[in-house]
Amino acid sequence: MIYTKTPKKIRVMFTPFRDGLQSSFGGKVRINDFLPAMKASVEAGFRHFEFGGGARYQAPYFYLGENPFEDMKKIKETVGPDIDLQILTRSVSGVTLTTQTLDSLQLQAKLMQEYGTTYDRNFDYMNDVDNLIKTGKPINDAGMHHQVCIAIMGLPFHSDKVHTADFYIDVGKRLLDSDLKIDSICLKDASGTTDPKTIYDTVVGLKKIMPPEMPLWQHTHDTASMAVACYMAGIDGGVDGVDVSIRPMASGTVQPDIRSLAHALKGTGYSLDVDVAKVQSIEDLLNEGLKDYSFNPTTTTADARVLGFPMPGGAIGPNVHMMVKAGILHKYSEVLAEFPVVVEAGGAWTSVTPGSQQYWLQAFNNVMYGRWEKIDAGYGRAVLGYFGKTPLPPDPKVIEAASKQLDLPVFTGDPLEAAPNNIPAAQEALRERNIEVNDVNTFLVLAAMVPGKKIEINEGIRLLTGKGKIDIPLKKKEEPVAEKAAAPAPATPVSEGPVSTRCTVEEKGKIRTFVVTLEPMNGEKQNGATVEEPAKPKGDGKPVFSTFAGKVDVVNVLVKVGDTVSEGQVVAEIEAMKAKHDIKTPIAGTVTSVNVTIGDEIDSSQPVITVA
Repeated sequence: MIYTKTPKKIRVMFTPFRDGLQSSFGGKVRINDFLPAMKASVEAGFRHFEFGGGARYQAPYFYLGENPFEDMKKIKETVGPDIDLQILTRSVSGVTLTTQTLDSLQLQAKLMQEYGTTYDRNFDYMNDVDNLIKTGKPINDAGMHHQVCIAIMGLPFHSDKVHTADFYIDVGKRLLDSDLKIDSICLKDASGTTDPKTIYDTVVGLKKIMPPEMPLWQHTHDTASMAVACYMAGIDGGVDGVDVSIRPMASGTVQPDIRSLAHALKGTGYSLDVDVAKVQSIEDLLNEGLKDYSFNPTTTTADARVLGFPMPGGAIGPNVHMMVKAGILHKYSEVLAEFPVVVEAGGAWTSVTPGSQQYWLQAFNNVMYGRWEKIDAGYGRAVLGYFGKTPLPPDPKVIEAASKQLDLPVFTGDPLEAAPNNIPAAQEALRERNIEVNDVNTFLVLAAMVPGKKIEINEGIRLLTGKGKIDIPLKKKEEPVAEKAAAPAPATPVSEGPVSTRCTVEEKGKIRTFVVTLEPMNGEKQNGATVEEPAKPKGDGKPVFSTFAGKVDVVNVLVKVGDTVSEGQVVAEIEAMKAKHDIKTPIAGTVTSVNVTIGDEIDSSQPVITVA
């Protein structure tokens, strides 16, 4: 049992308004729905909040039609000038999902500071010290508190070389021995899979080599119900600050509820620097503000299986929501089972963004297409060295497959120098559309640019042209039940148009999901109601559909009317799970119609093209 004769206050960083939103809803929560709770948090005594970066940079303009910088400005105005506001950045990727140039990261740091950020917590999912040193300098230059991260996790396989206390302490030593200005260090466990003993040993070792005035923070998720135990181990070892949340966005894939940790520390001599007796009003306002949102049980329930698939809470939430939307949630368990394979073969980088997404998409591809038959672009580039040096050498067979499929060589240079300079391209895209070229608009566009993605579906361009996508995880509203008529009900139901339903077919152990559309007889009257003829695909011949049952986005159309296509040819590309997937024609012939345009959202009941 931990105990100290000298009372010690543990500092608190409050996470419901960034990590809580991300882990529960993929960050897709409108700002006005949580601002009242944030104001109440200040009144309750909280002085340090996580408010941006991660998915809470991307989600506002990817899915909510909100400018993330304007959201940050509103938060700063709400909490006042004396409150510390913290963002999360991803080393060479910044707040994006791809590698950036140093110029882009300098622009990012300037804007984040300008819009209210006082703390920047910066991590590198490879724990590449060179990356952390280079990407930490823009943070220092912008005048923010620089909190450097050591990313930690439990491995789903045994290794005595990486993800041990000695491994983490060595990362810390190399950072401290550099000329990088560091204000504090954080142990960041995004998946909540590190065991308490490893945490205790790491903390004790780090505190021995850290300057005594430098704070050591600890961050973990409660996905495996281990968070309070891990915080107790860290505090016993000498941790100075921890990250906590509050219901309804606490535990499960989020951080533990502050009340749980405060209770666990009773009588130990340690206490938190916030009075938990004042926090109930925050929970009440969150419940009110989020009453129309649909909480998915996968993100709110503890799951010890995460110990075998170290996936961060901030990624489980978004991926579950995307799988539901794409109609493939039944594949969830299969993807989890493939996780240890892709972690070990890739080189055992930590499960923080973008590494978690790379692991997830490769496991997903292995399940959908066969192991290593389709290498995810991010996973492949990571294996080849484009994000930095992997902790362990990747599997040579995977390196070969990635190099061949992506047509890229192995890379051993500086990821920042290999990144494309997207600032000029972003500014040119703005000028072409008569949009003001300024720092905010430039960064909104460049941060949404990924290789192979057409500029017309760039989320920054969409937001700035008033075409931003709205995708909010709200509860489905039940249709009002009409009062029964006095006359007897008709023998058969009235149908005024096509009715779609989803069915699942199991064949030889494989489960396939289809959307079936039932259409009434064209133009005939049914029970006195005239039924209009439903829309048909343009052109004669066989329609080609998306292979995903749920909603996906069309990101490319590769053929036009009159083109001759062969069986199995890729005719279009759709985006699902933040990755591109091919749509192939099952027959050879001539394209008689193209039924979609880039940017359309479709499902498997809507034809992409028609081939005759």
